Amino acid sequence: MKTPIPIFRTGIGQDSHRFLPADSSKPCTVGGVIFEDVPGLDADSDGDVVYHAICNAITSLSGVAIIGGIARDLCRKDGITDSQVYLEKALQTLGKQSIVHVALSIEGKRPYFEERMDEMKRSIASALRVNPSAVGITATSGDGLTDFGCGDGLQCFCIMTTVEKG
Repeated sequence: MKTPIPIFRTGIGQDSHRFLPADSSKPCTVGGVIFEDVPGLDADSDGDVVYHAICNAITSLSGVAIIGGIARDLCRKDGITDSQVYLEKALQTLGKQSIVHVALSIEGKRPYFEERMDEMKRSIASALRVNPSAVGITATSGDGLTDFGCGDGLQCFCIMTTVEKG
């Protein structure tokens, strides 16, 4: 009997949000971690650009609209604003696909991510139910070349690799 050949897939997702005014009381959540030195992000949900980019990568793999569909309904109909809940729903759409690796690239002048990168990796890995070694994160200030690099908001790109064993 032939051994089934695994099927690898790659998904890509992106998300971005502007910061709320400095006097906003909404916390800034990025990768499931709260950053207290910046205002929250302007979104109906918690605005976690990392979790949203991951959800969008999953949409590109499953074909099921998460942020523009499931999450929007959870937020508007049920008042659920926690992006981790959206991510849990997104994971259910992967079917037989298992996450092999997720690569994330965050752009923003603020907050400063380097000192909390390991905490973010652990949070993301836990949410995805993968080993932290399966999560790669880079962050750049953007050097003032975009609105994100000027400190007006955050942007995240996600590339996700999955495998389906026949």
